[in-house]
Amino acid sequence: MKIYFAVCNFVVPLGIALGSILSSVTLPTQAVQVRGITYFTSPPRLVGASTTQNYIYAWSVTYYFTLDVPENAGEPLQKVTIAQNEGVDRVRFNLKETEAVEGDRNSNTKIGLGETTQDEKTKAITVNFNPPVAPGKRVTIALSPYQNPSSGGVYLFGVTAFPPGEPAYGQFLGFGRISIYEAGRDSFFFSPFFHR
Repeated sequence: MKIYFAVCNFVVPLGIALGSILSSVTLPTQAVQVRGITYFTSPPRLVGASTTQNYIYAWSVTYYFTLDVPENAGEPLQKVTIAQNEGVDRVRFNLKETEAVEGDRNSNTKIGLGETTQDEKTKAITVNFNPPVAPGKRVTIALSPYQNPSSGGVYLFGVTAFPPGEPAYGQFLGFGRISIYEAGRDSFFFSPFFHR
């Protein structure tokens, strides 16, 4: 009987100790695969969108889209599509000027990009990261319009994130909102040089 109690007194505390240790260990999160399609375990989050100049016809403009890739994403961020969903005019971008940085728009830490393309029908822009953005990182994509639209208003851009893999499920993150204003349109600096 004495041996039995000694064993019990040792096993129970040992089990409690192991349970405490294991509960404090963060295990790596794996991406979910359903029927061969890769999904994020926890998708990236669209932090916001902004522009360097918000008046009509402005040139030398940059539109920024900032995303957070959570540590429990399960997979890195391979690519992002950005598609204009609302706005009076169609904004045209110079894809060769596309850049990305780690952190917010003022960061100087550039992120490697693969090919940036635009769908002929939908006009959605696809930005590929090379290498993919690791979980736990913030990334800001910089798109360069040839110029701001000629009409003021709210311009909405749908943002969708993809993990690596073919095929991979695109997670819609929401709309980046860019507001363009008409004030000062008679100024020389606001006159168009590129307009369709």
